[in-house]
Amino acid sequence: MDTELIIFNEYCQKSHTDPTFIISLEEGGLIEIRTVDGERYLLASQLRELERYSHLYYDLSINIEGIDAIHHMLERMERLQQEVSFLRRQLRRFQTKDDFFQEEY
Repeated sequence: MDTELIIFNEYCQKSHTDPTFIISLEEGGLIEIRTVDGERYLLASQLRELERYSHLYYDLSINIEGIDAIHHMLERMERLQQEVSFLRRQLRRFQTKDDFFQEEY
């Protein structure tokens, strides 16, 4: 499984992000920092989340605990939206069958 890695220090310099902030996110279980041959890396797949967390932290002054709470609420909302979509599809399927049977009688 190939995973694109971004050098931690380079990301911090180019994005003007405090390394301790990112380390705090990792300690909170919000992102993963990988170490390969003594060099720390961020997963490219996590950049979108990292940018969201940076916005919450720097622009909205939300602390790490608040970011964690928001993260869990957004995950829950996404699961609930998926469940609603599934239930809507099921309902449409049953409504279609019901319409079919009503037309025959």
